Amino acid sequence: MGQNVVEWGRYGICPYGISYIFVFLEDTTEMTNIHIRPCAPDQIENTSMAIIDSEVPDKPFSGLEWLIARRMVHTTADFDLLNHIMFSPGAVDAGMTALKKGCVVYTDTQMARMGIPLRRMTPLGCEVRCLLGDSRVETLARKNTTTRTRASVDLAFADYGLGADSIYVIGNAPTALIRLLELVEEGKARPALIVGMPVGFVNAAESKELLIARNTIPFITIRGRKGGSALAACVINQMAHCLLEQRNA
Repeated sequence: MGQNVVEWGRYGICPYGISYIFVFLEDTTEMTNIHIRPCAPDQIENTSMAIIDSEVPDKPFSGLEWLIARRMVHTTADFDLLNHIMFSPGAVDAGMTALKKGCVVYTDTQMARMGIPLRRMTPLGCEVRCLLGDSRVETLARKNTTTRTRASVDLAFADYGLGADSIYVIGNAPTALIRLLELVEEGKARPALIVGMPVGFVNAAESKELLIARNTIPFITIRGRKGGSALAACVINQMAHCLLEQRNA
């Protein structure tokens, strides 16, 4: 095949200009040995949850905590999360109660906000807000030489108080979680629940350890570097889903 072909697993990679041509090297009849699971569109999610249940026979959580943890695994296909998820005592009940009362859910990023759909929030009378787009956030961040996500926490507190009628969801920015905890420590902010799951390598794990150590506000978190907007959002989605199921039962 020549010196320009490099075998890679079942493929050969042929450099061609700045592109790559992938050449299948094996008999395609082997593909007939791959089993595709038949599944109706409206059963894909339920089937996924059943697979997760079957692969975790000894569940580390129970009740609503397990439903949330399972949703997090479903969101990422990462079973290792189960070793790092932490719920403070009463955290799920606190979040469910706040959502049932029609609280405001604040997020650190637009991605997290978009991950919490109105079809779940509107029936509960809840609103989801992200203040990053507010022009005052950039002004405040520049003035204090800090991140916009940290400044958005200050703005949320200044405008709305961040009391028991609020939940704060953080899936990206450690600076937002650290600032929120500072306001809690100062006795200023008191959200019903903190979903603290910043992701990354700079102060992400440390900010979550601070959340756990303070333990003054109900929280749901993931120890270590893992996290993200999708994970943080799915926690709220699962709680809202459970509430709507209860309502429709």
